[in-house]
Amino acid sequence: MPQEDWVAPAGSWASSAARRRNMQAIRSRDTKPEQLVRRLVHAQGLRYRVSAKPLPDFRRTADMVFRPTKVAVFIDGCYWHGCPEHYVAPKTNPGYWSDKVARNIARDRDTDRQLEEAGWTVLRFWEHEAPETSANEIVLTVNRLRHKPEDDTGPS
Repeated sequence: MPQEDWVAPAGSWASSAARRRNMQAIRSRDTKPEQLVRRLVHAQGLRYRVSAKPLPDFRRTADMVFRPTKVAVFIDGCYWHGCPEHYVAPKTNPGYWSDKVARNIARDRDTDRQLEEAGWTVLRFWEHEAPETSANEIVLTVNRLRHKPEDDTGPS
């Protein structure tokens, strides 16, 4: 569709047809960083749910969920989640996008809080972190929680 014939759908924030196509192409799951980390964790023998809700009534999904040990893993994109090292405010429509990223950050903190209150361990990694480092931390955490000794306060 030629640029001049394009009309944004009602309520759309897209400023052009090209911008709309670009934004629609951004993946919300199965990103390359997620796939690399998942492959490494799977190779070490751990199994998990992908893009799953940690809690049944929770509207948010984690990138990897280890239900038996209550570990939720998030691989956050530097732009969408406001990485302190790599986030650069956009030049086009900065008010909208900066507010969007700020809401994402607030939602991430709220997700962490809710999961931790429910007894979950939350692991967050940036997409720029080495997949091997992230995978190793995930494996160590899951294995530590899997082999955690039960409470020894009962009668002897």
